[in-house]
Amino acid sequence: MKFNAKQLLQMSKAVRANALGAILSARSGHVGIVLDAAEIITCIFANHLRRGIDRFVLSAGHGSALLYSVLKLSGYNVGDLRSFRKFNGLPGHPEYGIDGVDATTGPLGQGVGNAVGLALSQKIRGIRAMTYCLCSDGDLMEGVAFESMALAGRLNLNNLVVLWDDNKFSIDGVAQTDMDINARMRSMGWNVMSVHGEDISSIERALERAKKSTSPVFIQCKNILGRGSSVANTSKAHGLALSESELLRLISENMDTEGQRLWRIVCGRPIAKTNKAIIALNRIKIPKTPEHIATRELSGIYLDLLMGAGADLITGSADLADNTRVKTHFSKDIVSNKFDGNYINYGVREHAMGAIMNGLCVGGLRPVGSTFLAFSDYMKPAIRLAALSHLSPVYVFSHDSICVGEDGPTHQPIEQLPSLRLIPNLNVYRPCNMTEIAYAWNSSINDTENPSAIILSRQKFKQIPTPRDSDLSRGAYVIYPAKSGHAKTTILSTGSEIPLAVEIASRFKNVQVVSVVNMNTFRNQDDRYKNQMLRGCVIAIEAAAPGNWFEIADAVIGIDSFGASGDSDTLYNEFGFSVDKIIKEIQRYIK
Repeated sequence: MKFNAKQLLQMSKAVRANALGAILSARSGHVGIVLDAAEIITCIFANHLRRGIDRFVLSAGHGSALLYSVLKLSGYNVGDLRSFRKFNGLPGHPEYGIDGVDATTGPLGQGVGNAVGLALSQKIRGIRAMTYCLCSDGDLMEGVAFESMALAGRLNLNNLVVLWDDNKFSIDGVAQTDMDINARMRSMGWNVMSVHGEDISSIERALERAKKSTSPVFIQCKNILGRGSSVANTSKAHGLALSESELLRLISENMDTEGQRLWRIVCGRPIAKTNKAIIALNRIKIPKTPEHIATRELSGIYLDLLMGAGADLITGSADLADNTRVKTHFSKDIVSNKFDGNYINYGVREHAMGAIMNGLCVGGLRPVGSTFLAFSDYMKPAIRLAALSHLSPVYVFSHDSICVGEDGPTHQPIEQLPSLRLIPNLNVYRPCNMTEIAYAWNSSINDTENPSAIILSRQKFKQIPTPRDSDLSRGAYVIYPAKSGHAKTTILSTGSEIPLAVEIASRFKNVQVVSVVNMNTFRNQDDRYKNQMLRGCVIAIEAAAPGNWFEIADAVIGIDSFGASGDSDTLYNEFGFSVDKIIKEIQRYIK
């Protein structure tokens, strides 16, 4: 059954009362959105959202109490609302994995990007479904939201509805959304509507029209922040500026037994079951490659083989496909109203790419996104949320060191590699040859619980083969044994610095080289294996900031400054990455 306006009003009061009760129990939270947006979220969940088919994202994640309340009333297993914001209870901002929560949100703008990804996944998979997103003024001050919505307009995602809780306030005062948001949305190809946030009949009409739209829909919901409270229509209403007595009054005024009863009808509705897309990963024979080649080229070769063998990946790039080699012979562009492809040109929108990839993951797909390593910082918040949410996108970051060369220090990553390694749950691979490339790709695709980053070089370098029977799954292995058969010194290295490390080790009898293709994996190995890899004095060589290495190395040859413009060979030498300079540097360690 569909509920009428009177019933929806009663149901929204129940949503509001339960959400305020959760905030009261926590003595922490955001009351403003709870008071002004209960009608909006009620209409969506009571009359429009088909459980198991449609999706909902609360981009305004600070309104989590509102979301948990409507989920609880709708029959989702979210637990006790009284655990809100308490240890091992319902978290302060929504987290993917809680029943009914389709995106981890809170960092503003991210949820909008996630919603775009979810709507796009529905199109790609051929599912006739809708994605709804409730966003705030704060979301619409973040660039990632408009990056994402621009792409949604370009792709004409007419199954996407974004509702703007336009209450004109944020934490520091009047919200800086005083440009003509509606005109901006129209210019990006969206169908724009406007309603009053407390007018249930108008909200219902807009949602019905939205389902028939030929374009993505943006609904401005004109609202009063903290409606009904003593701090209504002020920035104070954003957080918790109400006394306990006023919260109790508001809860009492919104308690509605009939509204609670009506929600039980929603709980009784059948739940549709949809199957997630299956990733096919056939065993690929590692091909022979040239003696000197860039790892971005190796990655492109292996990815082409994977796609040819049926790997069900959605690849894409922030306008850098030729540079990152993620567009294969088997790629077909996804364009407006044609979603049967497997490649997305995100445009120069790294942050949106990261947020949209998270939505694609939740939607049952395996996305691969790519850009230069230096620009991974643009998408770092989305990468962090993927790791927090245990999603499994794959990031391909090429141009991984000062050897980018003539483009200069703006494009030469220094701190990006170690900073990625600091993110919990993120697999970071820096391969040096085709065997390691294959390991990185296979491991990334097989890990369905965590995101992965594959770090690749622009420059060609000598390929040092991986010895037969090496165990790459431990994250590190001996790629060059000591000549004497017993190592007294170990050089740790990765990627393009492996040939340099091997050349240095070859000048001595008792020096081995260990390729650390995945530092985080190696960190988790048992002490016995670590001791085999870390024999004697341990020296690390990597063309990046050295911080990570001091956990396992006695000395580090790294870079503590920005790069410079010049050809890669000159830069390598000038920044100390030459055989003679490093031998002089570490002579006192090598015996």
